[in-house]
Amino acid sequence: MKKFRVLTLVLLMLVVLISTFNVYGAQKVYKIGAAVYGLKAEYMRLWTIALEKHPMVKKGQVKITVFDGKYDASVQQSQFETMVTQGFDAILFVPIDIQAGAAAVETAAQAKIPVIGSNTRVNSDKLTSYIGSNDVKAGEIEAEAVLSKIGYKGNVVIIEGPIGQSAQIERRKGNLNVIQKYPNVKVLEMKTANWSRAEALNLMENWLNAYPNKINGIIGQNDEMALGAIQALKAANIDPKTIPTAGIDGVTDALLGIKSGELTSCTLQDATGQSQGALDLALRALIGEKYKPQADCWKSMEWGKSLQKVYNVPWVPVTDKNVDQLLAGRKTDTKQ
Repeated sequence: MKKFRVLTLVLLMLVVLISTFNVYGAQKVYKIGAAVYGLKAEYMRLWTIALEKHPMVKKGQVKITVFDGKYDASVQQSQFETMVTQGFDAILFVPIDIQAGAAAVETAAQAKIPVIGSNTRVNSDKLTSYIGSNDVKAGEIEAEAVLSKIGYKGNVVIIEGPIGQSAQIERRKGNLNVIQKYPNVKVLEMKTANWSRAEALNLMENWLNAYPNKINGIIGQNDEMALGAIQALKAANIDPKTIPTAGIDGVTDALLGIKSGELTSCTLQDATGQSQGALDLALRALIGEKYKPQADCWKSMEWGKSLQKVYNVPWVPVTDKNVDQLLAGRKTDTKQ
């Protein structure tokens, strides 16, 4: 009789244990790919580092493989094909091209693999869900910051991201939404530097030669390019504080630029919220509504009763009041 009771107790414990495993999907290790457009610049490195710190990854319940898209839509397509062949459970997608990325999503959809978009958008109704930030709003914030500094009159240049990527398209829309309100503001040039500090440096050097003493403000659609423009100003012996310059993303050097006063405006994009939030959404798609989110971003965002198509992570304007706190947090964020 005693043996029977012990056996019954053991069986009950096993049932509870199995039920617990089923709630959190721990009955298997989920194999999830992160297809990002490129890893040269700091922002996407911050995104991937944060992803690898997600609680489910640290517990070993999710295995993440990061694919570097090398800023090439054809490379990302090939990577999707590889993930389908290798039987990945879900894919997190940060596309380089808003149109070309649709074919990659279709490849995964045909294999019934959920795809969660993050950071940049793709024109596909096959996307399971998307989490990112409103790039039109960010473009408006940075343009307003530069124009207010020059008194809403004068000449500006706009350094764009890769042509055809959603962030470039939407940030340009935001830039122009503001600029078009002020007839005394003229856009001298608007060209891409492909999110690259080095390309922006070269581009700005050319513009300084073409428009000597005529550029009053610089709008960089990301921090790396804004920082490249500032390097060009310094190389030309121009004090960066005399030509207002704005960027977007909140990379470490941009935070330092705000602190020094060389960068006029920087709007921080929450890399941790976008990457870890995307993984939560992928697990929700795989496990179901019983899955409980693990990322901190959901403390200020609505998780909801069911999986939604779009989730917006708020922007954080960087100011002299919060920059030291953000820099202190960055030291923790970048530790592997």
